[in-house]
Amino acid sequence: MPTSVELRQQRAGVVESLRAITETAEKEDRGLTAEERTTYDRHEAEFGELTERIERQEREERRAAELARPVGRGADRPDDGGRGTDEQRTKAKRAAFFRGLRVGLARLTPEERALVENTAGEILVPEDLEAEIIRSLPELTVVRGMASQRSITSNRVRRRSLDEVSVGWGKLETNEQTLTDSMPDTPAEEWTYIEDLYGLAKVGEDEFDDSDVNLDRFIRDSFARACAEAEDTAFTVGTGHANRQPVGFMTAGGGVPTVTASSADYAGTGEAPALLDDLKALIYATPAQYRRNGRFAMASGTELFISQLKDGNGQYLWQPSNQAGRPNTFLGYALENQEDIAAIAASSRIAAFGDFNAGYRVYDRAGMTVKVLDQLYAEDGMIGWKIRKRVTGDVVRPQALRILATPAGG
Repeated sequence: MPTSVELRQQRAGVVESLRAITETAEKEDRGLTAEERTTYDRHEAEFGELTERIERQEREERRAAELARPVGRGADRPDDGGRGTDEQRTKAKRAAFFRGLRVGLARLTPEERALVENTAGEILVPEDLEAEIIRSLPELTVVRGMASQRSITSNRVRRRSLDEVSVGWGKLETNEQTLTDSMPDTPAEEWTYIEDLYGLAKVGEDEFDDSDVNLDRFIRDSFARACAEAEDTAFTVGTGHANRQPVGFMTAGGGVPTVTASSADYAGTGEAPALLDDLKALIYATPAQYRRNGRFAMASGTELFISQLKDGNGQYLWQPSNQAGRPNTFLGYALENQEDIAAIAASSRIAAFGDFNAGYRVYDRAGMTVKVLDQLYAEDGMIGWKIRKRVTGDVVRPQALRILATPAGG
């Protein structure tokens, strides 16, 4: 007889099949075909049957655990029927989570599994620990520190559903004003899709000998740093939902207007200082309301190139800040280094400027999970954790940003 965990894994497979059918139809902008409808209905029936079997099996497992429980067990067990306080339940979830990381879901009690298992048979990271990881990400990334962030619970969001607001002077009830809708008359079905970010951590036996406090610190530091590096690249040069990635603000898919540079690579005689003029033009190509909170983003090599420019008297045309902890400013605006932005070369997008908080948004979907791979690396004395974080990013106001693009060489 399959366990409740195995049944949940079967049900998760059915859910993925259902999602694949609907996503295919949505991507092709059509309804379900007759064959797809038949398959969809069959999977829905399977989902209902598996749900009933899971409920029956879990009741059996709970009864078996109750009979096996020693007499005199205290009332501070992980699931006390909802009588515990929020603090007690939070502690219980953390305890079940760390135990699950060490031994896997299959060896948890039904009460512990109920606290941390999702429908796909994965271990849910406790909400407070997930929040700590997300809070630490802006300190490790460039884009999150510049962009706006929003937590959501769905798989996708309509891109412009809450981005534009119309305002006007006077009282509406006396017809003293007419509001102009800032949305197009027939807005396109533009969606931003949440993507899956996966990571693999191999943890040695020594780490498992540590206390939960040390394991907690290891998870926060390791998870956050790994996610931060992958996110920063994707938010900058990600190629979009077709490739299961966020939309990067430096890509054509982001729709940010470009300003053409005056040189392909600024390598010609006397061309180098022209980069300063091009960056100044980039500022004034951005609408005034977005210049107020504007900042530059470019690779470190491009900043170095600027910092080495000299006038006819050998004086540097610009020098970065020499004060520790203070960000560099260029032409009065903060300058951020993002190493995934292209270096100076022909036909490249080498810098961006604008109000990134208004122009780019990061969406975090709650529900970070871990799957324990307790057999795959056993011979090496390690346990694997497959981490899944659901997140995406997209350009929400292209007009708030501008990109400096070099022409083709030759």
